[in-house]
Amino acid sequence: MQRLRSWSSDVVQLDLSPLPPPQPPPSSSNNTPMSTTAISGAGFSIDEEEPTEARIRRLISEHPVIIFSRSSCCMCHVMKKLLATIGVHPTVIELDDHEVASLPPPPAHDSLSSRSPAPAVFIGGTCVGSLESLVALHLSGHLVRKLVEVGALWV
Repeated sequence: MQRLRSWSSDVVQLDLSPLPPPQPPPSSSNNTPMSTTAISGAGFSIDEEEPTEARIRRLISEHPVIIFSRSSCCMCHVMKKLLATIGVHPTVIELDDHEVASLPPPPAHDSLSSRSPAPAVFIGGTCVGSLESLVALHLSGHLVRKLVEVGALWV
């Protein structure tokens, strides 16, 4: 079911599985067709008929820094803390197991790419990869520059 669930001030769990089609009211005298229902909140707009892959691509393009994670992922927590210490507060989307398969593939250099596609961080629409890739980018001195380039950080 598609619902936005807010777990804390910085995490929004977004269930991207499709909802069942709406049922018409039992004694409706109105013969006008039902419109597509949209859910919006916390900066998100969801069209129920949009495929999961398309939603994920759209969310990636709409947010300068976004993390896709599984529920209760400790690596996602570390990613958020690293970015917060720099001054960036990413959008975090928690995916169900069946939704994780819809994530774009991580970069070839990501050492965890063979194990799991989540958590994955995207900066400026580009997949950085997992926690190891984010830390490597930070240690190389390129993370802050990349965050400034996409407008997620002002220095």
